[in-house]
Amino acid sequence: MALFPIVIIAIFFGMWWMRRGSTLTRACRWREDRSVAPGHFRCAACGAEMDLDPGKRPRDCLRDRAA
Repeated sequence: MALFPIVIIAIFFGMWWMRRGSTLTRACRWREDRSVAPGHFRCAACGAEMDLDPGKRPRDCLRDRAA
């Protein structure tokens, strides 16, 4: 019974640790558009575009910044 608070704290810490590195939301659906250039991504949901180095994936939602 004494371990219960420690387990709860560990679970919340683990959830925070897993979530802190990703801002990708379900609203953005990034697809790589290789017809434009390698590393050019376009969001299928909002139309935002982003250029990254080849081999990297977008992690941010740009829905509010899409024109």
